[in-house]
Amino acid sequence: MAHIISITDFDTPELDVYARLTENQLVNRADPANALFIAESPLVIGRALESGCVPVSFLMEPRHLTSQALPLLERCPEDIPVYTAAPEVLTRLTGFHLTRGMLCAMRRPALPTVEEVCANARRIAVLENVMNPTNIGAIFRCAAALGMDAVLLTAAGSDPLYRRASRVSMGNVFLVPWTYLPEEAPWPERLRRLGFQTVAMALREDSLLLNDPRLMAAEKLAVVLGTEGDGLSDGTIAACDYTVRIPMTHGVDSLNVAAASAVAFYQLGLMSGGAPT
Repeated sequence: MAHIISITDFDTPELDVYARLTENQLVNRADPANALFIAESPLVIGRALESGCVPVSFLMEPRHLTSQALPLLERCPEDIPVYTAAPEVLTRLTGFHLTRGMLCAMRRPALPTVEEVCANARRIAVLENVMNPTNIGAIFRCAAALGMDAVLLTAAGSDPLYRRASRVSMGNVFLVPWTYLPEEAPWPERLRRLGFQTVAMALREDSLLLNDPRLMAAEKLAVVLGTEGDGLSDGTIAACDYTVRIPMTHGVDSLNVAAASAVAFYQLGLMSGGAPT
């Protein structure tokens, strides 16, 4: 049986992970073996457990102990700490309202290499400096649903294991393989060596249509999306094999990066023979 602890002292060090540590402190780059992340909601926690993530502790409303927390706790060590308190106390402690009344602190898993992520992939997404965690989560959800086999990110972008990103993704950050691209080498050339043709999403007059036969027939394709507002860097666009854009009407010149990802993944993933991950 889990170790149930009713919260009486907000200052107890065991609650620092939920109430006082910043995202940078959780990532703990100086000591990656002890890095943590916070999963929010039973769905996200369950998918994290299924992917092999190791739980450290739980924080939840007491009513969940006899309902939606039960199947999660059954998959955890019997002595795992489970901190409980009323919703208003949890909101005061964490500073936000808990989605479905449950959080879980987990060890950050070791990330695979780019080669490992791409080994069996036909369609991948590349996110260059996408900063908003809500967009990251939405893109991962689209990737899982619309035929992307993996996601690669630049280190300057938002963390897929950030609490909001994993929640918005509906836990799909634990289902779609992902890793960071190395900063020391031009990544378009690295992907080319792995057999991928690269497709930059950019607003240019010479861009191809999404259903261009060359793209639809490509054996391996990397769909490259850029940061909010500025989009892809000129260097990245120049280094990619193709540039594509989404045709739009009524004078609209661009879509939110997450919305654009859904359109691109559907056409270049599912419609080109890709399969949902």
